[in-house]
Amino acid sequence: MTPVPVIEARGLRKTYGGAVALDGIDFTVQPGRIVGLMGPNGAGKTTALKAILGLTDFDGDLRVLGRDPRRERDRIMEEVCFIADVAVLPKWLKVRQALDYVQGVHPRFDRAKCERFLSATQIKMHSRVRELSKGMIAQLHLALVMAIDARLLILDEPTSVLTPQAVEKLFVVLKKLASEGCSILYISHKLHEIR
Repeated sequence: MTPVPVIEARGLRKTYGGAVALDGIDFTVQPGRIVGLMGPNGAGKTTALKAILGLTDFDGDLRVLGRDPRRERDRIMEEVCFIADVAVLPKWLKVRQALDYVQGVHPRFDRAKCERFLSATQIKMHSRVRELSKGMIAQLHLALVMAIDARLLILDEPTSVLTPQAVEKLFVVLKKLASEGCSILYISHKLHEIR
């Protein structure tokens, strides 16, 4: 039996007034795959992301986890994790408190997995967000999101402030998550990161 695609877009189209942001695109993300949604700024990546997350209306057919994001966004988001390129954490928050918070609000958060991700970084559990570099804050965000047992992980420009070494470590983790069955949609304008 053929597995149901995690994302399936057919003729996905979105216009803003007279401007065409998406012009009838087709793509599929199969279970356990890492798929890059790549292109220069203004190519429609963010518009496609908003459609997938049920945050904007669109023309064409789009199914996420077998559901229509326009009508079933809440159900979809039970199995999707997303990190935006502009995610923020309160400056006063300690790393340990961030883990405590996510553990308290998300039933599918695996604290031990998050701690393993963080152990490969220079981030200390007692540190406050204000004491972390931009790259370390990005690593913390990624660890928090990747430690949630999701069928689909969406990363929007996840490497914008990471060092080359941190990018390499991220790709190792993403490949492991995919081997465990998580599908990953990797959105970036950095075409050189395609592997």
